[in-house]
Amino acid sequence: MKRRRLGQNYLTDSLVINKIIMSAEIQPHERVLEIGTGNGILTKELAHLGASLEAYEIDQKDFATTLKELENAANVIMHLGDAFKGTPRFDVLVSSLPYSRSASFVEWIAQIEYSRALVLLQEDFVTKIIANPGTRDYRAVSAIAQISSEFKVLTKVDRKSFSPQPRVTSLLVRVEPKRRMAGAEIVMVKRLFSLRRREVVSALAKLGMASARKDYSKRRVYSLTPEEVSEICCNGN
Repeated sequence: MKRRRLGQNYLTDSLVINKIIMSAEIQPHERVLEIGTGNGILTKELAHLGASLEAYEIDQKDFATTLKELENAANVIMHLGDAFKGTPRFDVLVSSLPYSRSASFVEWIAQIEYSRALVLLQEDFVTKIIANPGTRDYRAVSAIAQISSEFKVLTKVDRKSFSPQPRVTSLLVRVEPKRRMAGAEIVMVKRLFSLRRREVVSALAKLGMASARKDYSKRRVYSLTPEEVSEICCNGN
């Protein structure tokens, strides 16, 4: 699948790349993962740090170009494929994600053991994952993100930092783990929020889910806090 079909725009701004590198605070002994090498500009900077680097790219042409430029880098392993279909081991994740993969990223990293991640995400999507309960933007992905991770916006990234320029603004976000979620728990959260406007008791009955320990009276699913969603879908862990 071509990266443009995935909503990918290549990062070209050296100042933004330096900001990502500095914010990642990578140590020589750490394992680094990059998802989506694109034109390889960030990959080459990561390789120069000397840490162990694994990089994934799904576009064969971009993969071949980056692989050729890094063929003499002994600390780099390149993979042609989708990192989200596996469970690579890493300490630090660095990525300029295709916008269409943002929700997949949240669900995937919720299940992974890691130290921190620095990712570029669409501003509108970040608004959704940090949305407060009861608001229009509060969805299943919001609950999953807030149950599993801490998201901190570091800086706004101008559209001119990419080629071709996207129609949206991006944000550089630092992600740190709070609680690992099982795949079945993520599915449960998504099922619950498929009925986000229903009363909680009605939604649970509809889904055949066990009764919650808390009395939610007439509250709607979209009003549940991440902690309450965790209690219902994740056994309160």
